Amino acid sequence: MSASINVTGSTTKRILMVVASPTISTTIGWPVGFWASELTHPYYEFTEVGYHIDIASLEGGKVEVDSLSDPRHESGYSASDLISMGFLNTPQLAALLENTKKLADVNADKYDAIVVCGGMAPMFTFRENKRLKQLVASFYEAEKVTAALCHGVSALIDVQLSDGSYLIEGKTVSGFANVEEDEGDALVGQKIFPWRIEDAAKERGANYVESGLWKAFAVRDGRLITGQQQYSGRKVAELVIQALGV
Repeated sequence: MSASINVTGSTTKRILMVVASPTISTTIGWPVGFWASELTHPYYEFTEVGYHIDIASLEGGKVEVDSLSDPRHESGYSASDLISMGFLNTPQLAALLENTKKLADVNADKYDAIVVCGGMAPMFTFRENKRLKQLVASFYEAEKVTAALCHGVSALIDVQLSDGSYLIEGKTVSGFANVEEDEGDALVGQKIFPWRIEDAAKERGANYVESGLWKAFAVRDGRLITGQQQYSGRKVAELVIQALGV
């Protein structure tokens, strides 16, 4: 049950949340997926204001969280993430990850906003996916809220609009920062990803901004909303809600 809210319209806002399908990292060889909190934290905020959420992935069907993002993982890396703990241990919610919508079957006309979640798999699968780029462009050009966070910003890098320009050119955006990539690489002892969000965004002419190492941060440039990393899901959701209303 969601909290009681004062709504200004009779139509329920509908959000499409996109997560990565499972894959294998080409750099470190790990099975990778999406980062739990980047789905669960915005999902919580959206349901609290009465939004309807559908979860889609590139291939549809079952999706997997990155192991270090699972609060039940033996490493304890995300043990303090109680929202993800609640989501993953609630049968009705966990079941949503067993049968996600296939991106090719999604009708953008049914939604008011798209939110692209990050994690490790997006860095190997999102940037060159034609359907995802097409979908992001269609939301943005239909003047709908278009959001991405952390490595999910990889979905924005190569999106071109109808006039041939890049979506993020001249836009203020955030995403996983180089200082965070440096720390992650040092922790693992090798390069985790073949490229970096901050570098690619700047190459596309975006005004890339961040708030420091592991600081929750999100920025809105018109209808484009981006968040820095896994701690920024709530802030992204707040900006989406601010843009859409309730």
